[in-house]
Amino acid sequence: MPERGLARSLVEAYVYFDLMAGGEQGASRRAAAEQDADGWVVRLGGTEVLVPQEAEVVARQAGLIFGSGLSELIDPGQWVLVAATYASRALEGGLFFAADPSDPEAFGRIETDWRFAADAVAEALKFFPRGAAELPPDAFWTGMGRALRESEPHRLTRQKLESDLAFYRQSLDDFHHLHDR
Repeated sequence: MPERGLARSLVEAYVYFDLMAGGEQGASRRAAAEQDADGWVVRLGGTEVLVPQEAEVVARQAGLIFGSGLSELIDPGQWVLVAATYASRALEGGLFFAADPSDPEAFGRIETDWRFAADAVAEALKFFPRGAAELPPDAFWTGMGRALRESEPHRLTRQKLESDLAFYRQSLDDFHHLHDR
């Protein structure tokens, strides 16, 4: 039986599979999900992630994309990388949308990308001890997260992440205002 991780929402499970695919874009689309008595079991290759039914229900009711509490699958460094990916997609999509704002699906994708970017940064911020300006080294348990901490520690301070969060939220608000939606 494969080792089973624990996710707080289905979205978090799929983001985890994309991270584990080592840069293969859209790898999570190959994942299979099935519901059992414990919740949803999402599988990709030899990896399984359980999303307890209660966790998914709480996430949906509260409007939490990635779930409540702290992630056990994705460390704060990975959340920062996820946020940067979504923000980059939103910026690029916004440029194309400005040239041709007639595609309602494009509007939805850009809106979702800004929201996911902001929520991913909020996930990284959850790892900070109360009042701490920096994350403790043991908050990073993945190679990807540790590599970011070693190469670009300035991206992982509370001040920087709070600034990123404000920027992503403002960018979403500006996008809505600019396009009157």
